[in-house]
Amino acid sequence: MSNIQGKVVIITGASSGIGEATAKELASKGAKLVLAARREDRLKKLQEEIQKNGGQAIYKVTDVTSYEQMEELADYALKEFGKIDVLVNNAGVMPLSPVYQKKINEWDTMIDVNIKGVLYGIAAVLPSKRERKEGHIINVSSIAGHLVFPASSVYSGTKFAVRAITEGLRKEEFINNIRTTIISPGAVATELIEAISDLELKAKIVEESKVAIDPASIARAIAFAIEQPSDVAINEMIIRPTIQEL
Repeated sequence: MSNIQGKVVIITGASSGIGEATAKELASKGAKLVLAARREDRLKKLQEEIQKNGGQAIYKVTDVTSYEQMEELADYALKEFGKIDVLVNNAGVMPLSPVYQKKINEWDTMIDVNIKGVLYGIAAVLPSKRERKEGHIINVSSIAGHLVFPASSVYSGTKFAVRAITEGLRKEEFINNIRTTIISPGAVATELIEAISDLELKAKIVEESKVAIDPASIARAIAFAIEQPSDVAINEMIIRPTIQEL
């Protein structure tokens, strides 16, 4: 029996990409899923697919940039399943642009989703995990959280922040038997590129992303971290396409 069997897992950004793939992977291993995203039609479709295949899933439309909605999501999980074993903070956006273009609204969106969304998720689930003296928080960063390239200044800044927050959380909560994991994907075939508003830059990134791997590859890494015994913490993983240089 998988160590994932029966674990209650909240996944943000579950309507597509890595979040959707992770939901399917964990459902196949017996997790009880709480799916969160803004697009209800996709959440409902994913829930139905998981249930059709014998899995357990509920969903709640959630905007991770709202602290109140993240609190409501955690409360919903506790009400329905009685506990929260794992939070996968996966929601993220990547509207890359050079700083000189001053795309302030895009900067604000990245800060709100990629940093505040992660913090709000942690804040929402941490009290129940501290009370139980166990749990696991998985934050999705990026290869851009390890290096910076032209047009990634702000995006990389948010993903460096995710790594710093997660490592700080580890040092604060290891005594409470709470595990933390940083997942840093390289090029993955998701919708992230669609948010790039500079068409010339977008075309360049699309070309570079032809080496992208399937989101299921990241989902398997997340499952690997979760299924370790409770005394083992996989603190950080970088998962790239084999032929990706960056």
